This record gives sequence, C-alpha cells and structure tokens, in this order.
Amino acid sequence: MKKFWKVMNDIYEKTMFAVFVMALLVVIYAMYDTWFVFDRAGDDSFLRFKPDQVNADTIDESPISSDMVGWITIFDTNIDYPVMQGATNTDYLNLNPYGEYSLSGSIFLDSRNSSDFSDSYSIIYGHHMEYGAMFGALDEYLDDSYLRSHDRGELLVGRDGKTRYGLKIFYAMTADAKDEKVFSTDRSEELFRFLEEQGLSTDGRILCLSTCASADSTTRTVVFAYILEN
Repeated sequence: MKKFWKVMNDIYEKTMFAVFVMALLVVIYAMYDTWFVFDRAGDDSFLRFKPDQVNADTIDESPISSDMVGWITIFDTNIDYPVMQGATNTDYLNLNPYGEYSLSGSIFLDSRNSSDFSDSYSIIYGHHMEYGAMFGALDEYLDDSYLRSHDRGELLVGRDGKTRYGLKIFYAMTADAKDEKVFSTDRSEELFRFLEEQGLSTDGRILCLSTCASADSTTRTVVFAYILEN
C-alpha cells in the first residue's frame, strides 16, 4: 500500500510541476505577445518614406504598399502615419503599411470613399493602441481643453503627397459601431444635421477619425475635422 501511495504522490508532484511550467510558459508568451504588438504599433520606420521627407524621383521605390492613398499628421500627437485603402475595410485591420501581417494593422481610409478625399465625408480608421500609438490618442479629444489645444493637422494626398490639405479638428464624441449616421458614407446628410444641431458648421469636406473605445465594446471614439484648402 505504501508503494502505491508513493507512486501516486510522485505522479501528483510531476503533474503539478508540469501544470506550473505550462502556466509559466503561458504567462511568458502573453508578456511577449503584448510587447510584440506594442513594438509593432510603435514602429515608425515608415516615417522616412513620408512624401515630404523623400525625393520625388524615388517615391515609387518606397516599400510602403501601393495601397497608400495619403498621409495623416495631427500636430503634437503620435498620429503621423501613411493612410492605406483596401478593397474592403478588413484588408488593413491586420496588415502594416508594408503589406505584412501585424496585429496593430494600419491607419486606413474607408473602402467606400474616394481615394483622393474628394467626398464630402470621409472616414479613416485605426486601432486603439496604448501610449497614444496608432489612433490611441483619439480618446484625449473627448476632453474639450485637449481638443482646443491639439486641433491642427495635415493631410497629404497620394503617394507623392503633392496635394496638401490642412485639418481643423472641431468635435469629438463616442458612437456605436452600427450607428449608420456616423459610419455610412452615403448618409452624411443625417450626420451633418446632427452636427448642425450642436451649433457646428458643416460647410466643406469633413473627415472622421474612428477607433475602438475599448477592446470588449462596440463603442467607437470618433473625432471630426474639416479638410481645409491650403
């Protein structure tokens, strides 16, 4: 009997040790995965290919995917990214600007919008990442004082960035991902009426920047900006 219990005790100890090792490996992997995602979200290697940073003669040699339709910069924030546009709105959810797999994805223009930003209402999406990476900085715009002090930006259109627009951020709010008033580009009239009810002008073109408010919610943080002729 003693031998039996000794064998059972050995099995128990080995089983618990194996469980402990597996749990430790899971924790290590989770930590690595978190670091990896953040590291990729913070990758700014593409900045050297920003249209106003490279010679026009070599712009076509940029490794950034040909799906790039522009570049968005919001001054005094971390938002300084190429804008991609896929055939659908899922194409660049998990692809970086080089067309490589990345959980942090890319900043991308709604597939229904004109790539030259000529529509009266355009939507740009980006993942909400920590420390203001990608569109993680948009949450700050729900604070009116932050909005007023960080309301300027720039939009370069095309791979060569020869067309340049100013951006003037004027309003921020939260909305459900299924709110067609905000997320249907062909129903901008309803959105414009809503903005006018808030006492805001809807003259000219409007750009919407959208990101998740949290990982487990359909709530989106949306920030609106006027596209200004320079």
